[in-house]
Amino acid sequence: MLRSLRALTARLGERIDDRWPGLRRRATGLGLALAIEGGIIALLLTLGVASHRQADMSETLVSVVFGPDKAKDTPEPPQPEKAAKSAPRVATNTPVTPQPTPPQPQAVPIPNPAPTTPPAALIPLTRDQMAGSNISNIKPKLPTGPPDRSMGPPNTGSSGDTPRVGTTAGGQPLYAAAWYREPYPDELSGYLSTANGPGWALINCQTVRDYRVENCVLEDEWPNGSGIGRAVLAAAWQFRVRPPRVGGVSQVGDWVRIRITYQNKRG
Repeated sequence: MLRSLRALTARLGERIDDRWPGLRRRATGLGLALAIEGGIIALLLTLGVASHRQADMSETLVSVVFGPDKAKDTPEPPQPEKAAKSAPRVATNTPVTPQPTPPQPQAVPIPNPAPTTPPAALIPLTRDQMAGSNISNIKPKLPTGPPDRSMGPPNTGSSGDTPRVGTTAGGQPLYAAAWYREPYPDELSGYLSTANGPGWALINCQTVRDYRVENCVLEDEWPNGSGIGRAVLAAAWQFRVRPPRVGGVSQVGDWVRIRITYQNKRG
């Protein structure tokens, strides 16, 4: 079998030489070159591993030296500061100078106030004063009769009551109005701009809560037909009027009379 392999190899080599002359020599040289280079590389690798192992071994060596404990045998020298502190203090006898005693202030005697005599309980009076002070000479006044109630002004109620100025068409009492807040000029100017002034208007209104008025009616105006009364009625919803007071109590719901005077003249 080896012979047949050798013969087959020889035939292949001859065919290669016939087809590619010189290829076998070049292949042989190339193989030798590759083998030499591989050997060099393997040699370098083995040298590097050996040097690395030696370096590791040298680093792992530890030297231990045993000897006597110097810290226990030799005492530590004392520090100068501690020695200075441990040194006993020598007491020195220094002479003590006595302090002079300050002079004490002399006590000043306080004089006792002179005793005052209380005023006499009796007031000295002359003979004439004694005669005038005799109550037996005073004549008693005779009792007078009851005051004449028909004299003087009639009773108009409390001074804080609102004066009455008339009666409404329905027979209800009518009082003079007192402003809670007078109307601003701009609240009236828009309504009175259509009226012919100067002049005035009287309106009767019923007081309601929050110092407001409602159900206002025209009482009178001057000049007649000037339109001032109509303008005042239209602006009355803005009026703030206090309710009349009767017996010191506010009468919300009673009627009041309001007068508005218009001074401007329509141009």
